[in-house]
Amino acid sequence: MLGKRTGFLTEQNKVQILFEEGKVIVEVLTENIMNVLVPLREEDHRSKAIEGNKTAETEVAVKDEGEYLSIATKVLEARVFDGGYIDFYQNGVLLCADYRGERKVRAIASEKMIELAMAEGHAVPAGMMGRFPVQVVKTMDGDEKFYGLGDKTGFLNKRDYEFENWNSDIPQAHTEGFKALYKSIPFLITLKDAGVYGIFFDNTFRSCVNLGKESQSYYFYGADDGNLDYYFIAGADMPQVVEGYTYLTGTTPLPQFWTLGYHQSRWGYDSAECMRDVAKHMRDLQIPCDTIHFDIDYMDGYRVFTWDEKDYGEPGAIVKELKENGFQTVCIIDPGVKLDPGYTKYDEGIANDYFAKTPEGEVYVNAVWPGDAVYPDFGNPKVRAWWADNQKYLMDLGIAGVWNDMNEPASFKGELPKDVVFTDEDRPCTHAEMHNIYGHLMSKATYEGVKKYSGKRPFVITRACYAGSQKYTTVWTGDNQSLWAHIQMAIPQLCNLGMSGIAFAGTDVGGFGFDCTPELMTRWVQVGAFSPLFRNHSCNGTQYQEPWQYGEETVRIYRKFVELRYRLLPYFYDLFHACEKTGLPIMRPLVLHYEHDKNTWNLNDEFLIGENLLVAPVVEQGAVKRMVYLPEGIWYDFHTGEKYEGGKYYLVDAPLDTCPVFAKAGSMIPTYEVQQYTDEKPYDRLNVLVFPGEGEYTHYQDNGTDFAYRDGAYNLYHFVNHDGKVDMDMVHEGYERRYEEITYTEI
Repeated sequence: MLGKRTGFLTEQNKVQILFEEGKVIVEVLTENIMNVLVPLREEDHRSKAIEGNKTAETEVAVKDEGEYLSIATKVLEARVFDGGYIDFYQNGVLLCADYRGERKVRAIASEKMIELAMAEGHAVPAGMMGRFPVQVVKTMDGDEKFYGLGDKTGFLNKRDYEFENWNSDIPQAHTEGFKALYKSIPFLITLKDAGVYGIFFDNTFRSCVNLGKESQSYYFYGADDGNLDYYFIAGADMPQVVEGYTYLTGTTPLPQFWTLGYHQSRWGYDSAECMRDVAKHMRDLQIPCDTIHFDIDYMDGYRVFTWDEKDYGEPGAIVKELKENGFQTVCIIDPGVKLDPGYTKYDEGIANDYFAKTPEGEVYVNAVWPGDAVYPDFGNPKVRAWWADNQKYLMDLGIAGVWNDMNEPASFKGELPKDVVFTDEDRPCTHAEMHNIYGHLMSKATYEGVKKYSGKRPFVITRACYAGSQKYTTVWTGDNQSLWAHIQMAIPQLCNLGMSGIAFAGTDVGGFGFDCTPELMTRWVQVGAFSPLFRNHSCNGTQYQEPWQYGEETVRIYRKFVELRYRLLPYFYDLFHACEKTGLPIMRPLVLHYEHDKNTWNLNDEFLIGENLLVAPVVEQGAVKRMVYLPEGIWYDFHTGEKYEGGKYYLVDAPLDTCPVFAKAGSMIPTYEVQQYTDEKPYDRLNVLVFPGEGEYTHYQDNGTDFAYRDGAYNLYHFVNHDGKVDMDMVHEGYERRYEEITYTEI
């Protein structure tokens, strides 16, 4: 409690409200976005998620109404009351109110247990007893639904659950009871009868989001340290809220075209000969594939930026060989640098003081794959520049993309202590503050290095990240398992990641750990074919899970869906082009576009690709039929053209080789001929699938590789569907390779 208001100061779009026991700063960024800062620790934001000035010219009215101070744009109003309570109104309607009562704090551990934990040397977060030094409590209405928060486990709607933001590498099979996974994205979308809004809590310390688990009267956010610093984002609908959030934190840049193809990976491709064998099988079986990944075995003793010549031959030779056969290569890099005097990277880091330290000033040592290892201090700009320059080694080998792993940061000898010393740009900080952004900053350094030394759009993939990481990296959901529960969870995870700004995301198709069955693999590839990142990845020690390991029937079905993905590549590429502009994801829950339809609020096993395709995969063992909900409008079976009226449930056939897919009336879906890899031959012909109805569609075309498109080197084709009759106009021509032929297939 801050006590009574004592006054306020206004400077352009920023209002400083003074109280008896502190102050609150409300800053208007746009008509729809306001920031609330309670400077508990320091006076500025020091955001890692938000880069650049996001304040737009906005008309702001500030008026003391006696009971409260009103700060208003044409759309959004914040009313600031005594005690520091803030209520938000949109167009005069109350959207979100601070809770006035007391929290019904439930201790998660007894004082005795906490004393024992501390005696054993465990760091105990302040929130362990339900009390947080940084906290905001919001009134929760009976109809409120919650979405977002990144890769959290469980179902699409997060109501009645509690989660933590603390990047965590947990080897056990993830269940809905897990409070934290690899990513910390404290962005929440709230949907209720009064409207929809988003809140981004920009605090990198360990934090908790309790969404009605403690009480049905409120939800709250609490952090162990730092400022109370959050952005309130209003919108006319959910897409507008997502657009507002990505306006703040950045959108996903347009990737290279090949990255949208199929990726094959395994921890266990332990020699050049093994990579050759995988590549040969792909081509012999005519399963399209663009990319093969190198896991940790390719390095010399797991030393980063080295090459194991014994098992992989001359550095880069196998990379060149695979490239000649149409395969791009992606290699893994972990942050842990082997403690090994004489090893160049270790020596460079020691000489330049690039590694994290103990409070006593010694280089901090833990263990990961190479054994004893030290941790680059990515909060230091000089360290990031050094790490970026090290990407040249990989680019010179012909590597096309970099996969950052173990960057929570993971460690084998217990979690890094909270007091390990890092750097926050120009000041010292601790691991407690750095932990959740460690992977983010590593990815930023990697992105900048790959861009510098390749001259192409970087392909970076990461396991751990923070809000805003979408500017630099693709993600996957981490070490899942070959379980039906995990294919079921993949859909809500990817949909919530998309609504949290992370548009380029996927799961390990088939599961990373355990052994996949033929049926599960067959159903998973049907989900993977429609996931933004399409990668089969598995763990050393489990059975190999390339499609040919499961027999001819599995290969046939697997090929069918990989080929479908390659047919749909121009549609996916169009969505990525739009995503860079709007921030809207590729894979979307139905609620994103049908928020007023209660049947979509908790729909966990269907999703949209863009607005035009609805995918309803089978995610239950043994099922050959499934119930499908189609929202309002007219829909057509993508495969047969059968017409369906929306707003209803249908029981549809889904034998093992079928994934139900539906197209919205009036849709036009651009397709390419299937190739074994995206660069096999030029895409000179575009075929547009035309579904009955009225509609418009814009198709994008460029060289798929570099940044020339940002200087206008692209083509835009605008199609208008008049119930099957299509008109086309070229609305922008800046790329020399126009299609030689555009054809239309009426469905």
